[in-house]
Order: sequence, then C-alpha cells, then structure tokens
Amino acid sequence: MYQNRFRDNEEYKQKIDDFRPLSTETVRQIQNYYKIELTYSSNALEGNTLDLAETKVILEDGLTISGKPMKDHLEAIGHAEAFNELLLLAKSQTITEADIKNLHKLFFNKIDANNAGCYRTKAIIGTGSDIDFPKPAEIEAKMQNFIKKIPQMKIEMHPIEFAAMLHAIFVNIHPFIDGNGRVARLLMNLALLQAGYNITIIPPVVRADYIRALQETNHNNFEYFINFISEMVLESQKEYLRIIKSLV
Repeated sequence: MYQNRFRDNEEYKQKIDDFRPLSTETVRQIQNYYKIELTYSSNALEGNTLDLAETKVILEDGLTISGKPMKDHLEAIGHAEAFNELLLLAKSQTITEADIKNLHKLFFNKIDANNAGCYRTKAIIGTGSDIDFPKPAEIEAKMQNFIKKIPQMKIEMHPIEFAAMLHAIFVNIHPFIDGNGRVARLLMNLALLQAGYNITIIPPVVRADYIRALQETNHNNFEYFINFISEMVLESQKEYLRIIKSLV
C-alpha cells in the first residue's frame, strides 16, 4: 500500500529549499501553525478528545474547553512546550539521552511530575496489541544501546529512513510510563528538522495503518514503516510548500 518515496521527498525538499531563506515573520507563522497541528494530531493519535480548533484556543488564548478532561488540556499544553524545545534542539546535529528525557519531561510534567523524564519502573500491560515491550529492568541497557547507535545510523541511512528508525526503535523500547508515542514523533521530527526537512504530521485518519506499520517493526520488519513515514513526509512537504507559497 505504502511505497518508498525518498526520490519524491528529495525533489520536494529542493522545491522548498528554493524559497529559502524565509523571512523571520514567515518562519514564526509556520512554526506557530505546526505547533498547533502537530500537538493536535499527535495527541489525537493517542486518544485525546480535543479537536484542532479546541487545541488552538487552548494554546493561543489559554482558555479551558468546557466538558473536556483536564488531562487533555495538559497534554496539549505540555506537547506545545516540548515542541518549543524541539525547535531549539533542531539547531544542533546531535540527539542525546538528555534531549529525549527533556522532551518527555516537558510534555509530561504537568500530568505526572514524578514520572516526567524518568524511565518507567512498571511493565506495560493492556495495550491491546501484540507488541512485547521490554521489562523495566531492561530499559536502561536498551536505551544506552539505542543512544550509542544513533550517530552511525545517521551516517549510514537516508535522513527519512533514519527518522523512521529512531521512531520505531524508541517506541519498541517504550521507556516511559506514558507519552512514548508523542516523544517518538517529536524525536522523528527532530531528526527530520536537523536534516533540513520540515515537520511531518501523521494525521489521525491513518491511525490504523500507522499502528499496523509499527507492529511490524516489533517483528524486525521495518520496510512497511519506513515507506509509511516517507509518504507522510511527502504529504507534509506538499502542505508545507502550499503554506510557503501563500506567505511569500
């Protein structure tokens, strides 16, 4: 169903690069747009009930949406704070364990301060999938091994393959008690931004395909997921180009 779109990705990247450098105001508007879009979509994939307009109101106006769980509000606020950190991290070319923990801490701190930025001490149960997540005692070693491999992966892989693999490996370790999917998508986007690509959105409408592709990675089949992400990147590139043309 999903195909490898690396060549198309590279062509669209060049089209986008042709508009650079963008003005400070254009960059600000684009960043604000994607802060809301990524916060909404990433949270919605995990069951957050806020729609796009409600997410925008919470982040821009600081209002509370009547009838919506407070946890949903806190997830929106926390994700936006993590997004701001993502933009700062994108200015470097490294990804560290401290970066990953900090992204989780920013997202999760208002929800559960004791577990924010800390690896889980309990097993993951009741996920409704066939993914076998590591036991808590295994997490530290698996994360250290993961972090150690990142520089070489970055050298050997296409940037989009690298971003997809970071996402997949991290999710399969599932180091935090909650928020792993959100952090994985931030981590994926960090790798894309560092490589000169734009923010990539995984819309809730393709959630079933996304989960199916992730489940395949737990069985060491990464091709489907990499192809899926390459198509999500392409669709996001098309949207990004449309936005740029409307602003410049």
